[in-house]
Amino acid sequence: MRRARFRRTRRAGAVTLVSALTLTALAACGTSSSDDGDDGDGNNADANPAAPLDPGTKVTITIDCMPPAAKKAELKEWNDDVREFNKKYPNVTVEGRSTPGQCLEPPRFTAMLKAKSQPDVFYTYFTDLDQVLDNDGAQDISAYVNDRTVPLLKDIDPDVLGSLKKDGKLYGLPTSNYRMGLLINRTLFQKAGLDPDNPPATWEDVRAAAKRIAGLGGGVAGFGEYSAGNTGGWHFTAQMYSLGGEVVDASGAKAAFNDATGRQVARNLHAMRWDDDAMGKTQLLKWGDLQKQIATDKLGMFLAAPDDIAYMVQQLGAKYENFGMGPIPGGKNTLSGGNNYMIKKGISSDKIKAAIAWLDFKNLSVGKGQFDWERTKADGLPVGVPQPNFWLNDSKSKDDAARTRYATMPVRNFKAFMDNPVPGKAEPPKAQEIYKVLDNVMSGILTDKDADIDKLLSTAETQVNQVLANQ
Repeated sequence: MRRARFRRTRRAGAVTLVSALTLTALAACGTSSSDDGDDGDGNNADANPAAPLDPGTKVTITIDCMPPAAKKAELKEWNDDVREFNKKYPNVTVEGRSTPGQCLEPPRFTAMLKAKSQPDVFYTYFTDLDQVLDNDGAQDISAYVNDRTVPLLKDIDPDVLGSLKKDGKLYGLPTSNYRMGLLINRTLFQKAGLDPDNPPATWEDVRAAAKRIAGLGGGVAGFGEYSAGNTGGWHFTAQMYSLGGEVVDASGAKAAFNDATGRQVARNLHAMRWDDDAMGKTQLLKWGDLQKQIATDKLGMFLAAPDDIAYMVQQLGAKYENFGMGPIPGGKNTLSGGNNYMIKKGISSDKIKAAIAWLDFKNLSVGKGQFDWERTKADGLPVGVPQPNFWLNDSKSKDDAARTRYATMPVRNFKAFMDNPVPGKAEPPKAQEIYKVLDNVMSGILTDKDADIDKLLSTAETQVNQVLANQ
């Protein structure tokens, strides 16, 4: 599922082409800035693709998702990184493409792929891989990515890299990732006599804590859930995963949620809503509604990704100190996702190598680029949110230490989440269409005291099977 601000939707907005160095408008939209090196079959003839980019190579690459002018600090850092990158690669021209709001909205993204007008290095979500490959849009970069071109490759979570692979071939490099956990309001936990440093670890614990928090009165809800705008189905999926369940079977062709686990999820939510009166009167909520509730001390907890915290502080005026996170209750699996960059199929080998060199510097180097936490703090941006969190081994230790040293928030509030990692599980195929169907299950449970849970699940199963049959 794609969050409105970072990953869930691509907002509409006129695409502006901007040079990362001069910030002047480019003349062309969606075309490469130098001739492609296609051998006629969309492949790149290079006798040694595994070799790093020669520092003397002269080439221009276009890059998606340069921060817009409205994001002054982020744009400053982008331009700083271009200048630093050019110290090693002085003849590589990085031309950034900026889009107000978010990188691309889904219809524009689809149209771009069909027209083959994506930039050399284009932004996608993990769930976009099949769509990109269906449109023959991404270069297989397997031969180009190794421990010489991406020195910390061995320290990137293989589950994250796995999200960018198809049939053993690698099609992208990650920028960020997330795993859902339980976001809590520490103030309400303390008022209810609960320990905010030990968030509920099971769904039984969640229900008990929700009752106590709701008992504070004053319109406070203990636990919140979505049930509209595809977000209800997204969270139903997360709860299924947390208990070891599946939404789609291993074949990818049949729904798998109309089972004992699906009924457990549905009945627990129904009980919290109607038996315990712990979820509030207002339902049919979508992304943004629960954030507003918890930011104003009207909600005790809900499932979220870590970057919700930064959003609530930056956009809603909340305080970092008021929030904490624990792992997703149940702890079997958690819904994971993220975003990455892919490289346009058919561009020259030199451009592919330049793109990988840039992505390695900007997004995959501890202490540099997006992981330069000292700079991030100095520029007034948040430090301490446990995301991106794809490092392993020594890289993880070094990044965690720097993130803690330069934190602008109490990172101890996320200790339970960080110390108890839950295996990530990707979104199902046809995720958005499935989530739309499962919204009906969630809305039925949360708006109808007499909801027929078996019927809701059975009807949804039939509809999801139809969606999967049309792949």
